[in-house]
Amino acid sequence: MNKLFYGVALAALLGACSQPEGEQQNTAEMMEISAPAFDGARMDNALAMQSEDMQARYQYRHPKETLEFFGITPGMTVVEALPGGGWYTKVLLPYLGSEGKVIGVDYSIDMRRHFGTSEERLEARKTWKSDWVAQAEEWRGDDSAALDAFVFGSVGDDYAETADAVVLFRAVHHLNRFDHKGGHFGIALDDMKKVLKPGGVVGIVQHRAPETHDDQWANGDNGYVKQSLVIKRFTDAGFEFVGEAEINANPKDQPSEEDFVWRLPPSLGTSKEDPELRERMKEIGESDRMTLLFRKPA
Repeated sequence: MNKLFYGVALAALLGACSQPEGEQQNTAEMMEISAPAFDGARMDNALAMQSEDMQARYQYRHPKETLEFFGITPGMTVVEALPGGGWYTKVLLPYLGSEGKVIGVDYSIDMRRHFGTSEERLEARKTWKSDWVAQAEEWRGDDSAALDAFVFGSVGDDYAETADAVVLFRAVHHLNRFDHKGGHFGIALDDMKKVLKPGGVVGIVQHRAPETHDDQWANGDNGYVKQSLVIKRFTDAGFEFVGEAEINANPKDQPSEEDFVWRLPPSLGTSKEDPELRERMKEIGESDRMTLLFRKPA
C-alpha cells in the first residue's frame, strides 16, 4: 500500500469511528473501492514505449517507483514543472490516459532573464505555452492525456483547484537560486497551492546537497540544495510534509564545495576533454537526489 493511499484509508477509518457501528465497515469498504490505485502494468507499458536512450536512464531516475511514491494514477491532472523535451511527459501521457491531463509549467520570462538568456531568445519564449503544447502533441498516442501549459506567475483563475498533483523534477534549485531577485520560489509555491485541489500533492525530485556544506554553496547555483531547506520552504508555505523516499539516492555522489552537479552524467560538463575524468564521473552516475512528497491541506 503506498503512503498516499494509506493516508486516505486512515482518514476514512478515523471518520468511520464517529459513525454508528453498523455503518463503519461500509464506509471503510467504500473508501477502499473508490481510492484510485497505482497501475503498475499500465506504467510498465508506458515505460516500454520509450526510446532506448531514455530507458537507459531508468536505473538512475526510477520513474516507476517515483511516480508510485507520488501516488500518480490514471485519469489524474498532473502539472509538470519545467517539462522541457518531455522526459517525464512522454511517460505521463500514455500512463494517465485519455481521462487525464498533463499541464506543463515553465519559469517566467523575468526569471529566465537571470540566466543571462539573450533578449532574442527571451522574445521567442513568449510563445512557449503554445509552442510546448504543439511539440508535446507529437508525443501523444490514441489513449493519451490531454495537454495544456502556463507560466509561473501568470496562472489564471480557470486553473484554480483543477490539478491532482504537481511534480518538480530537478527544478527547485533554479527557483531557489533566483528567489532573492524577484521572489520566484515564493511565486511558484503560491501558484502550486492555487492549481491544486484540496488534498492534492506535490512530488519533488531534486539534486541533494550535503547538510554539512555551506548554505551559499547549496543555494542552487551549483545545482544542489539542502533537503532541509526544501522541506522548510514548502511547510512554511502551508503544505503538509507527507514523507520522503530514498528511491533516487546515490551515495556515490559526494560533492565537495568545489563541485557542481553538471560534472556528472548526463552533462559531463567538466570532462569533455578528459577521458579518464569522464569515466570516473560515469562510475558515480547521476546525482544523489531527494524524493519528497507534500500535500495541500484538504
